[in-house]
Amino acid sequence: MSVNLRFTSPRFMLAILAVSGLALSTQMVLGAIPPTKTVDEPYRWKNVAIVAGGFISGIRFHPAQKDLAYVRTDIGGAYRWDPNLKQWVPLLDWLKNEDWNLYGIESIGLDPSNPKKLYLACGTYTNDWGGNGSILRSDDQGRSFARTDLPFKLGGNEDGRSIGERLAVDPNNGSILFFGTRHNGLWTSTDSGATWKQVTTFPITGRTNGIGTAVVVFDPRTGKKGLPTQTIFVSEASRESGLYRSDDGGKTWSPVSGQPTGIYPHQMALTAADTLILTYSDGPGPNGISDGAVWSYSVSGGTWTDITPVKPHQSGEGGFGYAGLSIDPHNPRSMVVSTLDRWGPGDDVFRTADGGKTWFGLRKGSTRDSSAAPYMKWGNDAASFGWWTGALAMDPFEPARVLYGTGANIWGSDDTSTAASNGVSHWDVRGLGIEETATIALLSPPVGPHLISGLGDIGGFTHQDLDKPAPGMTLNPILGNVDSLDYAEAAPSVVVRVGRGSADRPQGAYSTDAGITWTEFPVAPLPRKGGGSCAVSADGKVLTWAPADSIPYRSTDFGQSWTASTGAPAGLQIVADRVKASTLYAVAGNKLFVSEDGGSTFMAQAASGLRGLDGFLRAVPAHKGDLWAPSSQGLFRSRDGGVTFNAILGVDAAQSVGFGKAAPGHDYPTVFINGKVAGKSGVFRSDDQGASWLRITDDHHEYGVRNVVIGDPRIFGRVYLGTNGRGVLYADPVR
Repeated sequence: MSVNLRFTSPRFMLAILAVSGLALSTQMVLGAIPPTKTVDEPYRWKNVAIVAGGFISGIRFHPAQKDLAYVRTDIGGAYRWDPNLKQWVPLLDWLKNEDWNLYGIESIGLDPSNPKKLYLACGTYTNDWGGNGSILRSDDQGRSFARTDLPFKLGGNEDGRSIGERLAVDPNNGSILFFGTRHNGLWTSTDSGATWKQVTTFPITGRTNGIGTAVVVFDPRTGKKGLPTQTIFVSEASRESGLYRSDDGGKTWSPVSGQPTGIYPHQMALTAADTLILTYSDGPGPNGISDGAVWSYSVSGGTWTDITPVKPHQSGEGGFGYAGLSIDPHNPRSMVVSTLDRWGPGDDVFRTADGGKTWFGLRKGSTRDSSAAPYMKWGNDAASFGWWTGALAMDPFEPARVLYGTGANIWGSDDTSTAASNGVSHWDVRGLGIEETATIALLSPPVGPHLISGLGDIGGFTHQDLDKPAPGMTLNPILGNVDSLDYAEAAPSVVVRVGRGSADRPQGAYSTDAGITWTEFPVAPLPRKGGGSCAVSADGKVLTWAPADSIPYRSTDFGQSWTASTGAPAGLQIVADRVKASTLYAVAGNKLFVSEDGGSTFMAQAASGLRGLDGFLRAVPAHKGDLWAPSSQGLFRSRDGGVTFNAILGVDAAQSVGFGKAAPGHDYPTVFINGKVAGKSGVFRSDDQGASWLRITDDHHEYGVRNVVIGDPRIFGRVYLGTNGRGVLYADPVR
């Protein structure tokens, strides 16, 4: 399973920064369309139902309030369980484009003595363009937040993202928090997270291996209500000395003697009976782990006991580690742990009722109901138990109920406590309400289903009912990432898609029924090459495909054979004219190329007036030679096939553009953009070819990184929005 698309490229980040207002505004050019005005129009926003689709990195139940639980994801923000709706509700949809980096959640902090309190450590990447992290503080379970910006970066979508929890609240004094960071040691707050300072007495204060100071656990028995807890355990991603202890409230620290070496703690938790339980791996995960263990440590006695369910190197399979951990707060001998990176038989969840003397694996004998997210079968007869199982939680009020997260969803069971005796546990998808996919391409043809999606990691879907999950991901072939989609304007039942899947098969397909069924290309233009961009001529007779880092190839027999184009460089985005079947446009870097012979040859186009061609070029339906080009320097339009472009005044920056059904009384399609207009960021609609704009997102619906925006050719006003972590959304005007 690929995750490359979930790590956004530097080029894409530049576009995001531009839309955020960090690039030069569009300047007036000769012949530009008249000045723009903007007003807001209320829209009703909903997710297209896919159900999860991304890495669940943490699950937390609150110990003091029934049915209060939270989920953190690597690029899709955080969620709270709503027992009335019986689904998860997103908490961070208000984050603006300029705050995109806060959608990766490094850690969740819960105040054990106050269920109203919630803390989120937010920050997706630690690289130069990632931006510093923030602590979001809530007094109402995430319905509103205060924000404290940190002087360092966090890595919610980096290796080791299921390690934790890094952020912990003192159970005796809720104003005290400790936070372990990847590159900056241990930090603390004494004012409920409003301000922070480094714990300079902690042995590690600077950069380590990128995982750093990883887990914080308080021993509540060593404090009194209102006073600081004295004994605190903190783990470090070190194979020599991974566990430290303080018995004076964090003033001084020392390594715990006798601890395992060669591996380091992934998660740890304290039982009610003086025992610290730790899961270990020799790497951060989710990949590249070859060893691991589960150990218990007597806090008062100082003794260590190996309680590993299955020894990785004695199991007759490849190495793996242990990650997830959850303990029954009412029964210290009852707990669950999960494996990580166990690709042989697959990851497993083990349960014990005797403190780790005996374990029972829950994968064997389990049944899995994936009807809530049919794509989890991945084209097979049944869904697997899962992979990348670092998130694991036992419900403290109903300990038989266990949830675990995978690289794509949440599974849950209510009968794990009886599995040891009857050998059976029943699991079903519990990710309803979570939408965490990264959108790459969207298509709304004028016939058939209203939406076809191209996603990262889980391919894509044909959405015949936007409010219900599709019966499965697009097949023939299954592609990990769908990078490009197109349909034939005059023969709209013809649809093509290309992406990245098995390198041993052609990584593209066509449909003649508007995406309901697919036929894999018989051959690929280049062996083992996929991805890139595709287009289908307006009459549906010619397919053109430029695989990743390759020149274009064309086919007149639906992929049975391919012929190389000439005149165009590698790495193109290809766009078909929506009227003239022989005309294609191609974008490489900041250069425009045009073909007038169905993709056989391309020639460079001057494209005067166009600046910063770094967005997705789009051709307007039913209008020959009509092109719109989003750019970090504005939005540009050509009416002569790309010979000249004029700026749409007032649009400061645009990341994507799309078209929908014309407004009543108009004969030109509605234009949608994701960008910045008159100094305001959001998604905008124009009914008059860009003369005026309506802002259709609002302060509660920003969705961070907005990748793709298109309209619906059959429903006026409807917009589809593809995000980088909050899935695919659709919205209609509130009338």
